[in-house]
Amino acid sequence: MIKLPVISGAECVKVLKQIGFAVDRQRGSHMILVREEPRTTISVPNHQELDRGTLRAIIRQVGLSVDEFIELL
Repeated sequence: MIKLPVISGAECVKVLKQIGFAVDRQRGSHMILVREEPRTTISVPNHQELDRGTLRAIIRQVGLSVDEFIELL
């Protein structure tokens, strides 16, 4: 398994936009992204560095593997 890189919330959002997500709203430091097909809502903290566990959970929720996510970076 490839080790997860340390990325910011903004970099994570850029990757998620490539697979069909769009920023719906923001409350505080959390951005809420939605995708229509299949209907998915995800929350991404807008922090300078995402914890690896948080990033891994986001990747799992959107249905990607770590390798696929890293290729999109």
